[in-house]
Amino acid sequence: MSFTKNCLHFIDGQFVESEDGKRFTNVNPATEEEIGWVAEGGKREIDRAVEAARRALKGEWGRYSIRDRIAVVRRIGDLILERKEEFARLESLDTGKPYTLSLNLDIPRAAYNFHFFADYLHSVGTESYQMDAGQLHYAIRRPIGVVGLINPWNLPLLLLTWKMAPALAMGNTVVAKPAELTPMTATLLAEVIKEAGVPDGVVNVVHGFGPNSAGSFLTEHPDVNAISFTGETHTGKIIMAAASKSLKRLSFELGGKNPYIIFEDANLDEVIETTIQSSFSNQGEVCLAGSRIYVQRPIYDQFLERFVERTKQLIVGDPFDPKTNVGALISKEHLERVNGYLDIARNEGRILLGGKRPEGMEKGYYLEPTIVVDLPEQCRVVKEEVFGPVASILPFDTEEEVIARANATEYGLSATIWTNDLRRAHRVAHQIEAGVIWINTWFLRDLRTPFGGMKHSGIGREGGAHSVEFYSELTNITVKL
Repeated sequence: MSFTKNCLHFIDGQFVESEDGKRFTNVNPATEEEIGWVAEGGKREIDRAVEAARRALKGEWGRYSIRDRIAVVRRIGDLILERKEEFARLESLDTGKPYTLSLNLDIPRAAYNFHFFADYLHSVGTESYQMDAGQLHYAIRRPIGVVGLINPWNLPLLLLTWKMAPALAMGNTVVAKPAELTPMTATLLAEVIKEAGVPDGVVNVVHGFGPNSAGSFLTEHPDVNAISFTGETHTGKIIMAAASKSLKRLSFELGGKNPYIIFEDANLDEVIETTIQSSFSNQGEVCLAGSRIYVQRPIYDQFLERFVERTKQLIVGDPFDPKTNVGALISKEHLERVNGYLDIARNEGRILLGGKRPEGMEKGYYLEPTIVVDLPEQCRVVKEEVFGPVASILPFDTEEEVIARANATEYGLSATIWTNDLRRAHRVAHQIEAGVIWINTWFLRDLRTPFGGMKHSGIGREGGAHSVEFYSELTNITVKL
């Protein structure tokens, strides 16, 4: 079994190179070594993929019954689990994240995305109204068409399957553009899809870049009916402008600068462990990360002392060492970007812990888990998405104050509230401007619930009925009896 993978496009059921032969190099962020090459797609590859997807809509796939779709969607999830170790190894080679995280979280959740939407399809219904004996109104649901899926590099397979599973369950066809930094599990997923018996052209994968490359050609294509995108806000604005020319349906999960509020009555034992996860898991490269942590002043010093001591116990290192808690950042460019924010933190506040490359690690894009204090509220480190293992700790005094500070951002993806006061928990949650709010927990998901952001953190909601709504069209039929 190979644990590196050269990545071809998957178009109309075949693995193919780019017509012009273009390729780019795939680099392991933990070692800085080349681990393979990737076919670089452009307009011609996107055109071929969309043409194949459009044909598949009218072909065998379009004649599948709901029962047939349920079976094939479930089969994809089964095959992911059968090849779990291979998926996990490729995911960690691509991303630099710990193998244990890929194996125990990312890959099982990717499989569950298919299993969940296969099960959920059993319960999908539509409306019917009878005004009197002479008329009947009822709705039918049909696929929206060809869906473009554009995915980020931080949770590559998990987020690709989060989109692809409901898109296929509702009978659509798909053209996916994986992040150029993490192509391998998307390519392996294409192998699984072929093995699962999905008809040719239903799922297509085109590798490449964003501007003036595969990404922009996909978003501009007039025969693509919808785009689901997860990534940073600036790119979302570009996609929205491109998609507007053909009035594509859009679903965006964009950036976040999520407030993490700890009141003085919170259970610090629970808080510390969960805050370690929300700040530093996946190297802090998570849109939902709790990176600006507000702690009520009576427990601020105690929290800070315990949080620092617990952070010191984290092991940064080789993603394939079972002891590793924090792996490498995704690329040299991204490490430099995060270090730029740390320069700001040194000038405007104080780095209490971390902020540098771990000793003895000369290769790889590593950064120690970093705790920053004494920052002014308007500091860019507090206001902007750092997307690295960097936690800013800020004291607050009153409930009203922390609500105002939590909402004073252009983002509104998620928030976390820690308190044992039930009334306060509900009161604060109702005032925080975020699409997802956790109380006394973090990253706890039920796939039936709405997921998405407010303000510059996104457009629309996915999950359960909300995914069904996005990936389908409703037609109302009126019958005069």
